[in-house]
Amino acid sequence: MKKTYKIKEIFYTLQGEGAQSGRPAIFCRFSKCNLWNGREESRAEAICNFCDTDILGTDGENGGEYKTAADLTSKVSDLWPKKTGGKPFVVCTGGEPALQIDDDLVEHFHQAGFEVAIETNGTLPLPAGIDWVCCSPKGTSKVVINQCDELKLVFPQADAMPDSFLHIKADYFYLTPMALISTKGAIYPNQDDITQETIKFCLNNPKWRLNLQTHKVLNIS
Repeated sequence: MKKTYKIKEIFYTLQGEGAQSGRPAIFCRFSKCNLWNGREESRAEAICNFCDTDILGTDGENGGEYKTAADLTSKVSDLWPKKTGGKPFVVCTGGEPALQIDDDLVEHFHQAGFEVAIETNGTLPLPAGIDWVCCSPKGTSKVVINQCDELKLVFPQADAMPDSFLHIKADYFYLTPMALISTKGAIYPNQDDITQETIKFCLNNPKWRLNLQTHKVLNIS
């Protein structure tokens, strides 16, 4: 069966969080996830029931069904500024990109000069050669990744507390304050209680660092 990459959106922006925060990047958002189908009526029963991202379909900016790794790489390359210096950087995110990303795509990105990052829930094996792995475990899902560059945990999760992931080898351990989700998927502005709880945990457990989603604070993509 011929491979098709179903992409929700592709856009140029700044990485807003984690150790790569502030770095210019092409975000390539893959459609679909294995922990939530993206439909509001299914949110309450989902393993990941706090997602604030639209992961359905291919109707976003530069979204579509790309028939080959070369086609997708060409679109990503077109969005990177030319002759401006800096290592081209693509972040494969989702949804869950590990459902679709493969060796062929990673190789094509590398041939085009890109450093390749992935943001994954860690429940699926990853192709070899990815340069930067950010693992963000969710709920009761089983994490099969045992090593990554950064482990970024949404906090607090009753079924996924920080102590459950200390066996994973990572250079950075981050806690992101849980964003409260309304029935329409909007983020409530008052996050102070959760943020203060996250700060307190980091101060008491200095292995963990506070992660803030600066792209949301600055209102950029």
